[in-house]
Amino acid sequence: MKTPTPTALDLDAYFQRIGYHGDRCATLETLQAIHLAHAESIAFENLTSLLQQPVPLDLPSLQHKLIHQRRGGYCFEQNLLLHSVLLTLGFQVTNLAARVLWNLPEHTLTPRSHMLLQVELEGERYLADVGFGGLTLTAPLLLTPDIKQTTPHEPFRLIASDDVYILQANIAQAWQSLYRFDLQVQQLPDYEVSNWYVSTHPQSLFVNSLIVAKPDSGCRYALRNNQLSTHYLDGHTEHKVLSTVSELRAALEELFGLQLSTINLPGNCEASPTLDRTLQRLIDQTNG
Repeated sequence: MKTPTPTALDLDAYFQRIGYHGDRCATLETLQAIHLAHAESIAFENLTSLLQQPVPLDLPSLQHKLIHQRRGGYCFEQNLLLHSVLLTLGFQVTNLAARVLWNLPEHTLTPRSHMLLQVELEGERYLADVGFGGLTLTAPLLLTPDIKQTTPHEPFRLIASDDVYILQANIAQAWQSLYRFDLQVQQLPDYEVSNWYVSTHPQSLFVNSLIVAKPDSGCRYALRNNQLSTHYLDGHTEHKVLSTVSELRAALEELFGLQLSTINLPGNCEASPTLDRTLQRLIDQTNG
């Protein structure tokens, strides 16, 4: 039997999707530019799992959804796509996994439910991650602990102990922990198990709540159900309640750049009714 040919990444289509027109050499400048363009173009979002649809992680599915359908995704989708891009460009990339600490008590033990990347370049190691929701990195970080690292958005730092790293962001003049990770290499089956859990478990946040986020120049947009927040880099935040389905759809399409018409629902060629009912349910839950 003939071995199937692996699906090639459509690099031109990816670059068009993120609006990147720069160099294609495996340099730090290229990595920085692609990282920022990806984060500001492809929103973090969980509509697929919220609508109880499967979330495949194979490259054809990732390209179809994030590039051609102009949708977003969460960490496994975002960082697996970026992994393929960086490998195609000649970067040395390693898959890693993290335990989320954000908004949790300090010693909470969580599963390895977050994907991130290590990129080795010119004798240095960098952390790349375009899939951490409202605090997604907009630049790669040196994998060096105890130094404050600037990005186009918040400052970040890594602290380390016994080969375990904690990523922290400086928010409101305080360092807050985002996730904990080590350098154990992860394979696609590792992510598939975690992905199945977060996209199907009845108590998963991604099954029960709408979570959408995207950084922009000078701010970050974050949507939790029908609560829209705009976090500015100068420290102030604006909040707005989206009280109708039309307002929610407009924010998803115009602010976060999602093409809702490409959502495919099994047995139903018209996505709007089911999507709209889901959005209305979220509004009703908040009002109730």
